[in-house]
Formats: sequence, C-alpha cells, structure tokens
Amino acid sequence: MNAILRKATVDALPQPYLLFLGDTTEPGYAKTAFGLRDWAGDRCVGEWSCGATVTTGLSFLSPREARARGARGLVIGVANVGGTIHESWIGSLVEAIEAGLDIVSGMHTRLADSPQLKVAATRHGRRLIDVRTPPPNIPIASGRKRSGKRLLTVGTDCALGKKYTALALARAFAERGIDTDFRATGQTGILIAGSGMPMDAVVSDFEAGAAEILSPAADARHWDVIEGQGSLFHPAYAAVSLGLLHGSQPDVFIVCHEPGRTHVLGNPGYLLPSIEEVIDLTVRLGRRTNPAIRCGGVSLNTAHFDEPAARELLAAQSAALGLPVADPMRGGTEFARLVDACLS
Repeated sequence: MNAILRKATVDALPQPYLLFLGDTTEPGYAKTAFGLRDWAGDRCVGEWSCGATVTTGLSFLSPREARARGARGLVIGVANVGGTIHESWIGSLVEAIEAGLDIVSGMHTRLADSPQLKVAATRHGRRLIDVRTPPPNIPIASGRKRSGKRLLTVGTDCALGKKYTALALARAFAERGIDTDFRATGQTGILIAGSGMPMDAVVSDFEAGAAEILSPAADARHWDVIEGQGSLFHPAYAAVSLGLLHGSQPDVFIVCHEPGRTHVLGNPGYLLPSIEEVIDLTVRLGRRTNPAIRCGGVSLNTAHFDEPAARELLAAQSAALGLPVADPMRGGTEFARLVDACLS
C-alpha cells in the first residue's frame, strides 16, 4: 500500500465495540452499525442508543454494562446526512467516556470540536478517534493506467449495498484463490478493513488522486475490489462518485440497487435512475480513464423479500437485462454466475 495512505489498523482501535445508534429512526442512516454487526460481529458486544427506533438486534447495554463485558470503545454507528454529531447525543457520549470507553467516530463532525467531549476525555484519560480523516498531501490524479485489475461497485443511490457487495465479492475472489484486496472508501468499510480512504472527506480537486493511491499498481493477476460511494445521479454526492470512478479506473463495475426504492434517500423530490441508465452513464464516464470498462452484472438488495420471491426477482431481472443478477448476501448459483462474469 502506498505510504501516503493513512493506515489505522483494526488492532489499534479500542475493541470490542459498543455500537451507538443515537436517536436514529431511518435504518439507512444506521448503516455503520449494521455493517459492523454483519462483517465484524466478533468485535461488537452490544448496542446502545438515546431514543433510536432502529436496532441491530444485539443486546442493549449501557456503557457500564458493555465495559463490564469487555468493550473498550463506543463506535458511533450512524451515517446521517452531513455526518453530524447531534447535540442531543453529547450527554450519552460523555456517559460512555465516564464508563471507561474511548469514542470512535466516522462522522464529518470532529469529536474534539465538542468542548464537553474534549473535557471529559481529558479528565478520564480516554481517546477521541476520528476515522473519517484523509491523509495529508494527497496528489491530484495522474490518469496514468496502473497494472492489476480493479472492480468498483456503483449504485442507483446511497445506502443500498455497495459496501456489502464489494466485501462479498472480495471474499468470493479470495475463496477462489485469487490475490484480492477489499479497498474501503467510507467510514464503515475503514472500521471493518482497518484501512482505507474516506473519499467524501477529500477536497474535490484531489478525489481522483485519492482513488489512485487507494488502489496502487499491482501484479497483473491481483484484484482490488473497491467500495463505491454515493451515486452518479445523486443531487449532492455525485462529485464523490465521479472522482472515485475516474481515479479507480475500474475494469469491471457492478450496479447495486434496492428493489422497491423509488426516490433518493433523504431527497424525496428526486426519482432514482433505472439500472440501465446507471450502466450507460458509468460506461460513458468511466471510459475517460479506462476505455475497456465493462459492467459485470447487478447486485440487488432483496432483504425485504422472502426466499422464493427474491429468487424469482433475480431471475426476471437477469433475463430483462441480459446480465448476471444476484443478491450477494443470499449467495447461490446467481452469485456464482456474477463472480464468474466479473472474472471472465
């Protein structure tokens, strides 16, 4: 990995974790907590909140109870619009510090910007750890072609499965004996993988350059599976998506979508694009830095469907699009075909 890329190893973070859900009522905004539960469950002892209606299903523990069960850090498991730490959370976070827990955050708001948290951490000898911090001296992109193979997950919207799809594909590639790295681009992925590049915290001029150093030149047989961010069609986050696309220079991309979602999460005035529109625009824009870019298939988040309905939907969408369509969390022959298409 390029030396400029900040690497905060998982071992350096205070774990196990207590997952904090704040007062979240929208499941899509609790994706950090869900991601850690699903991909780093052995590092999570429970959850805590101050009025949230969303739950991960883990044991509800106070900070003192969690500390008694071995927790060493409280992770803010929320990824809300703007990445803000709500004032209503501060008392709860101070309570966690007083119970002996370090605070780990992936929000845009810096923990030490809160005088109450800073004072409490200093008094009790606890750490305030922000993982959504890009490294210094990121260069602008060169646009030069790099050796190795790259896959990027893209989406019709935010919070619908780009990270899960990338993690599942990276695991499937490795199980086939392929030299593979999962490249995290958001706070949850960084907490899972132990390193990465918080793309949405990078100054826009350096977005593509950040993506280049995230996925450096590698052996011709090596695959980097890169976690996507936002959507090229998102009214607020498209700039991050485009910089990541140009800088990562993917050979293959996978379109991620949640069936039944019709409007942009948090922006109800905007309809979602179709999968076909996402494929078309990604190819046209991606060709700027990799003329050979291609769509390997589609990942559908069918969590709200029962098994027969999900399998029927996957088959129907595959027939309609002429591409492999799978839900990586369900696996099966559909996912095996998607993996085959990526590697072909």
